[in-house]
Amino acid sequence: LRFPQKLWKMMESSTFQSIWWSESGKCVAINKDLFEVEVLGREGQQIFHTQKMKSFMRQLNAYGFTKMQRDCQRSASLPEFLSEEAAASAHSQILYYYNPSFNRAHPWLLGTCKRR
Repeated sequence: LRFPQKLWKMMESSTFQSIWWSESGKCVAINKDLFEVEVLGREGQQIFHTQKMKSFMRQLNAYGFTKMQRDCQRSASLPEFLSEEAAASAHSQILYYYNPSFNRAHPWLLGTCKRR
């Protein structure tokens, strides 16, 4: 299987806790630390041909994925701001990647996801 197909199978599998679809189903969400252990750190059963997060991200970029930022709007009230900051720090290890050809609602677009 090519990289996009492997990624799609992982996302649709309940086996992995470190990678999932965003709420909209348009982005890949990756818990960086857990992904390094759960996927890249596998002994003997490697899914991708790397053990390094940087190489995995390079593969994403090679197939047209772009890194997305979370919505950074903050509340004006101090208590709300502080609770949002706490939630944001919990999400700091989560990376979001978008590719218009990689969409949960449109699996037929996967065939158009080509290496640059």
